[in-house]
Amino acid sequence: MSAGRESDGVIQATVRKFPNGADARTGMTNTPLSSDSPLLQPVTVGALQVPNRIWMAPLTRNRAGVDGTPSALQAEYYGQRAGAGVIIAEGSQPSAVGQGYPNTPGLHTDAHQEGWQRIADAVHAGGGRIVVQLMHAGRISHTSTIGGQTPVAPSAVRAAGEVFTATGLQPFSEPRELTADELPGIAAEFADAARRAVAAGLDGVELHAANGYLLHQFLADGVNQRTDSYGGSPQNRARFVVEVATAVSAAIGADRVGIRISPQHGFNDITEDDLSVYEVLVAQLAELKLAYLHVLAAAGDPIVGKLRAAWPATFVLNTGFGADSDRDEVERIVADGVADAVTVGRPFIANPDLVQRWTRGAELNEPDATTFYIGGAKGYTDYPVLA
Repeated sequence: MSAGRESDGVIQATVRKFPNGADARTGMTNTPLSSDSPLLQPVTVGALQVPNRIWMAPLTRNRAGVDGTPSALQAEYYGQRAGAGVIIAEGSQPSAVGQGYPNTPGLHTDAHQEGWQRIADAVHAGGGRIVVQLMHAGRISHTSTIGGQTPVAPSAVRAAGEVFTATGLQPFSEPRELTADELPGIAAEFADAARRAVAAGLDGVELHAANGYLLHQFLADGVNQRTDSYGGSPQNRARFVVEVATAVSAAIGADRVGIRISPQHGFNDITEDDLSVYEVLVAQLAELKLAYLHVLAAAGDPIVGKLRAAWPATFVLNTGFGADSDRDEVERIVADGVADAVTVGRPFIANPDLVQRWTRGAELNEPDATTFYIGGAKGYTDYPVLA
């Protein structure tokens, strides 16, 4: 989880079981941004006209219903943060077996779709833009979370560590290896979830191929031990992710689809020795003309420059998982052309009006970490905003 868990976003130091790479950008400044700051310039992202480069990262907060239906409280939460250039809403499972944690939202039933429509309406009422991250957890789950089913993965390799469940921490369940015949069905589930997202009024979707979840598991040579056409070579390991992206693009249009990757990021027991898979993947995804590529990595990591040069559309960077990034650093990333936009996690938790605060040079509220993954309105919708 992340939010804490950036949809990953976990507070990695203390909450290994929650997915999502939490982002620790909590910088404060007293200097207002100039009107010509690169952070405040508009950008066209696929089908979207975006007013600024300060985006909200996907953050798992566990406020959905037990059945995965987004709550009215979530609609309020996202509506409060409509000032973000784009809100990338928390990772949401495209199927029941794709769920990794309790009370995460889904996008595979009519009730789920109705809940997301309330969220879309709230964000649009505030003048915002919102896409939802589609996240299949794969082996990062427990049988008790998915109704007694066995988690699935590219190979039957159990993840080391524990996962949060409704009854507390449990060791990750041993997954079963997916057959090649099952993979088109999973791609179709992603596509159907994307159709539901657009039907609900959301502006698009982000495919979660990062942070150790199912799509990342196929990319990672330390997890994917297959010997068929979906394992082994970089081309084979990239194949399923490209098939999912192709199916989703066909369903809703590539200009409404982004994708997130996290090269060599060891979260959720991922090991990757061969990073050439990302060059292969990005080259093939570029042919699909997706709206954006979202990369989780340090700004100075050599792979960021390589992927930036290879990507023809909007390039979004997240330097999260505890990186001490402040507003001025984020501004430099955009000003120097390292990325076209930056996603910010934890500061948006405690500062619904983060764009306004950064623009004015106002101090930031500090987030209450005890409420990241449990609770109701406290620590979720009750943070103060500027007058």
